[in-house]
Amino acid sequence: MLEYEDPAAWGPEPVRPNWQLRLRFVATVVCFPVLCAVGLAILLAFIAVALLTEVIAMFSARYERGFDEVMDSALTRIAGLGSWFVTWPELRHEGDTEYYRARVDTTVAHWTALASAPPEPKKAKPPVECEISVSVYRGVGGRYVAEVALAQGWELRPTDVRKEVRLWWTAASHVDQVHPA
Repeated sequence: MLEYEDPAAWGPEPVRPNWQLRLRFVATVVCFPVLCAVGLAILLAFIAVALLTEVIAMFSARYERGFDEVMDSALTRIAGLGSWFVTWPELRHEGDTEYYRARVDTTVAHWTALASAPPEPKKAKPPVECEISVSVYRGVGGRYVAEVALAQGWELRPTDVRKEVRLWWTAASHVDQVHPA
């Protein structure tokens, strides 16, 4: 946690009223399939346009970059529409501190296992940065995530704790000594 950040923001989120959670859950069950269908339709439309304009993309890197940016922006906005969704575990465990502690512990342990795994040849390198969403730590706060992550070798990145906690794997910043032969 950085000095200039408000310590109150790193605490647990307030418990939401049960009626509000139930209403959001019902709306989630209704809206999620619609959002998936709209997202799929937009993705298919972008693929169709991309296939039709492949000749232009072969000769213009600028067109291809612009098309990628527009597609990424549109799909990100579609995915962002579901930010108010409430899942079944959130509905059942709202206000349950032990549930959220276990959830944070599991998530940080998962990211630690991924980051500390030795790199395999001809495969992607292990991740050195991760973002833990507020839905994971809602009941215990970002401070608990930071404490657990720091104990496992992560360091905190600049973050907006109301949305996520961003972490950097400390071991990735160490450079091995080069020994001349």
